[in-house]
Amino acid sequence: MNPFSYTQPKDIDGVLARLANGARPIAGGTNLLDLMKEGVYGTPSGGMTPLELVDINAIATAGLDRIEESGKGLRLGALARNADTAYHPLVRERYPLLSSAILAGASPQLRNMATNGGNLLQRTRCVYFYDVGVPCNKREPGTGCPAKHGINRQHAILGTSEHCIATHPSDMCVALRALDAVVHVRARDGGREIPFGEFHRLPGDRPELDSTLQPGELITHIALPDAARFVDHSAYIKVRERLSYAFALVSVAAALDLDGDAIRGARIALGGVAHKPWRVEEAERELEGKQAGEAAFTQAAERILEGARGWGQNDFKLPLAKNAIVQALMSATRGTAYARGEKE
Repeated sequence: MNPFSYTQPKDIDGVLARLANGARPIAGGTNLLDLMKEGVYGTPSGGMTPLELVDINAIATAGLDRIEESGKGLRLGALARNADTAYHPLVRERYPLLSSAILAGASPQLRNMATNGGNLLQRTRCVYFYDVGVPCNKREPGTGCPAKHGINRQHAILGTSEHCIATHPSDMCVALRALDAVVHVRARDGGREIPFGEFHRLPGDRPELDSTLQPGELITHIALPDAARFVDHSAYIKVRERLSYAFALVSVAAALDLDGDAIRGARIALGGVAHKPWRVEEAERELEGKQAGEAAFTQAAERILEGARGWGQNDFKLPLAKNAIVQALMSATRGTAYARGEKE
């Protein structure tokens, strides 16, 4: 048992002061507590075992748990629970893609506990990362990546490096990437906005760094821009090894803006294939002006997967990802209600 202190500041300034002093925030704790129990903390890049946990739930009254309109978009408080977000009337009406993605993740019990901010910061579920008895560059830089020649069925096929082939586990984040969300953060010296595509990192030579969030910064909310043109044609497809409580082998968030059968705009993001939600915007632009259908979608899938490679056990992800992209886009073409099983 590693001793640590527990504090619960009553305002955001108090939280930011503790974070600036090296404390770690806790809200739902659905991933943080696992990391502590498994001993992942206490390693060089796993992070020092927290000497202080700062419970940030008390500052929800500052608006961090609200889901509310912001112009033509939506503001998702970092302390809003995943379940409340998925079922919120404004989310279901304006961002059905996000609602579907959240409900595809974890279990009802975890969604009731997990927060929006925490979902962005969950760490990989790579078995080597969690096993402190084996090497892992993400946990201890320079020790190696046994996943490359070991158990890698769940691992990345895109954006990998010689140092790490782990994947980001979130479903919610895949939809947020497709929707061009923006992450708002605060620290003692001010705040900043981070486009969602820049929030998570590819492993490169620093696989221990999952995001561009800086020490002392706290996620306050996630901003969603107007996505009205994609409401009627969206789909979230998640391929996994069992029906519930399983991470994606491959997932696809797809949304289309259609004029009849003509594609005016497209959004396609993948999960389960990289260290961050994967999106190739050039492939989306190449769909514009084409007729919605299997031929165009297959070309888009091939463009998105350029450079993909398997590591042995996960070679099956190459055709699986291609087929999932096409399936998601075909479902989106038929309509959001069809994709959600609300219409035959």
